[in-house]
Amino acid sequence: MTENTQVLVIGGGYSGVMAANRLTRRDDVTVTLINPRPSFVERIRLHQLVGGSHDAVVDYSKVLAGGVRLVVDSVTRIDAVERGVTLAGGGTVGYDYLIYAVGSGSADPSVPGAAEFAYPISSLEEAQRLRPALDAAPGAAAVTVVGAGPSGIETAAELAEQGRTVTLVCGGVLGPYLHPRGRRSVANRLAKLGVTVLDGPGTKVTAVTRDAVRLSGGRELPSAVTIWTAGFGVPDLAARSGLSTDALGRLLTDETLTSVDDVRVVAAGDSAAPSDLPLRMSCQAAMPLGARAADTVLAKIAGEQPSPLNQVFAGQCISLGRRAGIFQFAHRYDVAVGFHIGGRPGARLKEFICAGIVEQLADEAGKPGSYRLHRFSGGAKRRQLLEAERDAAPAVAERTA
Repeated sequence: MTENTQVLVIGGGYSGVMAANRLTRRDDVTVTLINPRPSFVERIRLHQLVGGSHDAVVDYSKVLAGGVRLVVDSVTRIDAVERGVTLAGGGTVGYDYLIYAVGSGSADPSVPGAAEFAYPISSLEEAQRLRPALDAAPGAAAVTVVGAGPSGIETAAELAEQGRTVTLVCGGVLGPYLHPRGRRSVANRLAKLGVTVLDGPGTKVTAVTRDAVRLSGGRELPSAVTIWTAGFGVPDLAARSGLSTDALGRLLTDETLTSVDDVRVVAAGDSAAPSDLPLRMSCQAAMPLGARAADTVLAKIAGEQPSPLNQVFAGQCISLGRRAGIFQFAHRYDVAVGFHIGGRPGARLKEFICAGIVEQLADEAGKPGSYRLHRFSGGAKRRQLLEAERDAAPAVAERTA
């Protein structure tokens, strides 16, 4: 009788759930998912939780395959030699293969006062802490959102649509990913909502106090509530466990998402750095990476050679309140093009995508192996970048010899 293979998935976000569901394709694989929360968090809706239009939570029974064992706990250490993990709540869990899908969170802000007085919103708990602070602030009180990526733009628009007085501090360019045409569309919508956008030189935050935000240009903004959306960080679990990581802490892997240290450890999502050339942190990348990680483990179990990463991107979608949005189209290698869909059609497309993501996870839970997006070609761009890295390595080694 063939013994079951124990596969452990750390992290129950977009990539972890996709991987866990897909692993149930084989009856001789036992899948355990460890996650610190008992419910699935729709991270791409956290700005809606802040604004009160969505709770950003889905019961795992709707998105996780019934055959997956869910352990509500946190992992404090991975022992790759003994093939086991230590749980914060006590005890250990062993594995034959491990998928590292711990995701990302708010970067520790180095700006004086930011950690003490600003509210990050990259996790469910952070967004939930912000809600009472907003509720306690008068309706006309100044709200400052720091960071002009999708999270900052969406949060600023959501709150301004409710009548809040919002300033969006970019620290540089509004929507850095966007094509200039898309950026103008977003700026116009924010202006209609009454959001004051501060971008360009002199808009980096240098300090945060209880009731103000100071900028590098010398300006001080009154701020009853300061929301911090600038930058992402990843948990340091891999580094603490002695596994190789990149400078940000993402697990270093090859192009099959296998750890450079251990063939039994595979990474997925925001916490993976394949070939030290990580993909953009996003749900759009996380789910295909989760599927690819599961396929890599299944191939290893079957004694087959795993397929390399082949990621395709479509663009970036951003909600601009409940009545407008933008879908910024991009080359499949993740560089924005001049075409976008904005306004109400953009809002409908954004909602369609958000709802569709949950449906895709549910579909994979019901019919593991049905998800196919990770098999679409991202083109030759990544291969060219990898070849350029390899060509540059000998030259650097020669100069430093």
